[in-house]
Amino acid sequence: MDNYGVLSLIPTIVVLVMAIITRRTIESLLAGSLVGLLMISPSQVISQGSDILLNVLGNDTVTWIILVCGLFGSFIALLVRTGGVLSFGDAMTKRLTSRRQSLLATWFLGLVIFVDDYLNALTISASMKKITDRYGISREKLAYIVDSTAAPVCILVPFSTWAVFFAGLLEDNQVTSNGMSLYIASIPYMAYAWVAAAIVPLVAIGMFPDFGPMKTAEIRARNGQPVPDGGEEHALELQDNGGTTPHLINFLLPIASLIFATWYFDIDILRGVMVALAVTLVLIASQRLLSFNDTFDTALEGFKAMIMPLGTLVAGFTLKEVNDVLGLTEVVIHAVEPLMTPGLLPAVVFVTMAFLAFATGSFWGLFAVAMPIVLPLAQSVDANMPLVVGALISASAFGSHACFYGDSTVLSAQGSGCSPMAHALTQLPYVLIAAALATGVFLIIGLQ
Repeated sequence: MDNYGVLSLIPTIVVLVMAIITRRTIESLLAGSLVGLLMISPSQVISQGSDILLNVLGNDTVTWIILVCGLFGSFIALLVRTGGVLSFGDAMTKRLTSRRQSLLATWFLGLVIFVDDYLNALTISASMKKITDRYGISREKLAYIVDSTAAPVCILVPFSTWAVFFAGLLEDNQVTSNGMSLYIASIPYMAYAWVAAAIVPLVAIGMFPDFGPMKTAEIRARNGQPVPDGGEEHALELQDNGGTTPHLINFLLPIASLIFATWYFDIDILRGVMVALAVTLVLIASQRLLSFNDTFDTALEGFKAMIMPLGTLVAGFTLKEVNDVLGLTEVVIHAVEPLMTPGLLPAVVFVTMAFLAFATGSFWGLFAVAMPIVLPLAQSVDANMPLVVGALISASAFGSHACFYGDSTVLSAQGSGCSPMAHALTQLPYVLIAAALATGVFLIIGLQ
């Protein structure tokens, strides 16, 4: 593979600049990918671009994401149409009597639903936005709280999808014979996740003030417009369910089935949502909530509502493939190798990998490439391995939390009813503060 050196940063810079200027996500990602393809081979842009798109769409992970997100869209659409979400919102509204309580309840639900970040992002946002709207909370703040309890919380729990994946990677790289044991030993050192999750209740109770774009969004919400202009453009609307009184069981039983089935099938969210859909269809049929045609029309509309976030994710994977050809990951890691002393290694690993995760939109695949480089280096300098692993996984959580075309960011925005760019820009100051504090923690512990 050719090494493009510092030039490999150009496509990512193009994406970031264009996204900030235009506030358009998919177009910015495709523009960055096009610039990268022109750098690789100007005469073969079409053929190489089509090959990369075919590889992306043929990737098992991408296919899995499309199925999970699409079926989640159908699942949430059915809960909305049958009144399940409405009944949950009504039940919560009776118990939550203030703005502060509604924000803290959203945060608490994020801590409880820790099995998978997709499950967290989509179910909590869909079920809480009616309540937060009532208290004049912007959809951007809702998306921030949901996103902050997605990947940052999932990595802190040893029986989540993230834990299973990274434990397997640790074993594959032969740094331990028991990947889960090393993963659990690293949890206290996952500084970014701890800090990001801890900031949320401070924001909720007002000890951490609104500032920047979030302050603007909150002023708009307090003036009676919690939903930003165009925020619900692709979101599901509440529809009449034929006059049937919604029952809370129509929300709680499908959600409980989703969580239990995901856990039962070895933390497989795809199988979990399939079981939850089946339970929902049985409830609809047994109570005659919808006709046969309405049921499947609603499920199809829900699937279609996920087209925009799925388009963003596919474009993000395309950029990742282009960056892989340009050798971005290797270039950045080798550039910072001289800084990787035992004391500085955790902080350098966190900052470097956080940047790469943010730039590439890759939070799992990137680390399959980086671990064979970083972990042997950590062993060679006799660094604290749980601390280094904690820094690596913290960087992955940062990328998922901060990247405006990352899956968790896109799905949190979609579920909350705002654009990915609006969500990313309003939460960015909080994310950067958490990252700065985490870097300080890694420096202090590493240098002791």
